[in-house]
Amino acid sequence: MQISRLFEMVYLLLERKNMTASELAQRFEVSTRTIYRDVDTLAQAGIPIYTSKGKNGGIRLMEDFVLNKSVLSEEEQKQILTSLQSMNAIKIDGVQPVLSRLAALFGKERTDWVQIDFSWWNPENSVSGRFEQIKQAIFSEQIVEFDYSGMNGECDRRIVEPVKLVFKGADWYLLAFCRLRQDFRFFKLSRMEHVDVQTETFIPKTPPDFEDSGKREAYGKRVQVEVRIAPEMAYRVYDEFSSTQRKRLEDGSFLVSFEMVENDWMYGYFLAYGPYLEVLNPAGVRREFCRRLKKIMQIYNI
Repeated sequence: MQISRLFEMVYLLLERKNMTASELAQRFEVSTRTIYRDVDTLAQAGIPIYTSKGKNGGIRLMEDFVLNKSVLSEEEQKQILTSLQSMNAIKIDGVQPVLSRLAALFGKERTDWVQIDFSWWNPENSVSGRFEQIKQAIFSEQIVEFDYSGMNGECDRRIVEPVKLVFKGADWYLLAFCRLRQDFRFFKLSRMEHVDVQTETFIPKTPPDFEDSGKREAYGKRVQVEVRIAPEMAYRVYDEFSSTQRKRLEDGSFLVSFEMVENDWMYGYFLAYGPYLEVLNPAGVRREFCRRLKKIMQIYNI
């Protein structure tokens, strides 16, 4: 416990330059007498620490004292601090103190130039509880059970060996070995219900390389789609498609060409544009989209 306290004390003094014994005592929940003993211990260990009296007195380190940081370049130091700062978004325990210590070690001011927020606009639809459960299960290598609603609308109980959490396309997914399918699968956290972390542990399996997972056949047949989108949806076109995928036409509409997996999600995506999207190609996708539109119209006796 003392070693940890001494270590943190040095970093605090590197960051703040000067602290009183009472401030340090309050920080570490010990007496001021213990703090002064710690100062003596650090001094005996060769750390250039000293105390000063007066209005601005306190405990300090010599101005030229720095810890060895030469193994990292200036750019690498910045990247480490930025990476740690971004980890605040996923609530990793202990990030803040580590961030403070490294900022002091590197001799840099902490600048909050980036903020990453994975939370939903609708708090009722948050997956934070499931995220925390699964995160702990991954660290402790424990089996996870949950009810899962697939894209076909069916719901079944899954027993999985969790591997990693993946943020892709504005959603959180769990990559896990599914005992039902006897293969690795991605599970969308928002479709999970009744998540239960079991006491049973497992030996982690090595998953395949999913760098190109979007093109795996397991996700369905991929098709090259061409659509026309009305000017009223310009903001969505700029948000969702790159400059190489979109072309502005003379009437202000957009001709958009992109590759997508043909499944229920794709047709639901088209429907979200309402009357502002027309499927042009391929012909099979256009026919299927029309069939689904007619089915919707039948519900309303149109």
